[in-house]
Amino acid sequence: MTGWWTRAGLDARLGVEVRGGRRIAGGDVAEAWALDLADGRTAFAKTLADPPPGMFTTEASDLRWLADARALPVPAVLAADDATPAHLVLEWVDEGGRTRADEAAFGRGLATLHAVGADTFGRTDGRTTGSLAVPNDPCGTWAAFFAERRLRPHARSGRDRGALPDALVRGLEDLADAVDRLDVPVEPPARLHGDLWAGNRVVDATGASWLIDPQAHGGHREADLAMMALFGGVDAVCWAAYDEVHPLADGWRDRVALHQIPPLAVHAIRFGGSYVARTQAAVDRYR
Repeated sequence: MTGWWTRAGLDARLGVEVRGGRRIAGGDVAEAWALDLADGRTAFAKTLADPPPGMFTTEASDLRWLADARALPVPAVLAADDATPAHLVLEWVDEGGRTRADEAAFGRGLATLHAVGADTFGRTDGRTTGSLAVPNDPCGTWAAFFAERRLRPHARSGRDRGALPDALVRGLEDLADAVDRLDVPVEPPARLHGDLWAGNRVVDATGASWLIDPQAHGGHREADLAMMALFGGVDAVCWAAYDEVHPLADGWRDRVALHQIPPLAVHAIRFGGSYVARTQAAVDRYR
């Protein structure tokens, strides 16, 4: 059986014959595939006909960077290429269902991941991430990163696309001007997943939580926690275990909505609807 994997030369890249593949559910943008390998293994693959520049090699780099921390399991990268047919091939993870999730272990692992740290706020390679190609050029402080790599770019994108009302664009810009006055604890850059909502956490048959689909960068660790809280699905046991390993600064819960502004703005730009009002409410809270 032949398919896109034949044109990609995956047999040579993987060192084993790909005997077939089937489309599976998953993937916000890319096509998701299960590949059957001649040695009996299954591999997970993503492909896309016309991906944004660097899409799959950036994700591969992100996964390896997270895996280097040895804090939480991350699928091994088996192959990655941005040339046609662009693809990312990963180790297969057998899902076991969230009811078996070890929430305390996840909290401890996430705290360990964050504590490993990063060289800078942003990315040393400066690569963009996400569907809006959000900039990640290195910054020396969290305040500069939040203002210049998140708030102002989202304001520009929302204005240029006609996706955000003028009041919200001004609000994002005003908040960027005021970031230095916000009571956010000064901490070294943490090693962040960057898009840690529940769908980017896979629980395997043993209850272990795997990290997938990152938008990794160095940032304030409260940002990952805020993203986890944005759409729910995290048990209180997780927060408690995290705090035991890497205690959070006083008042962190009061700053959750602040760190949620960037992902809310992305959703407002992409999908509109209630996300616009939610973003405006969060911005107004901190102006």
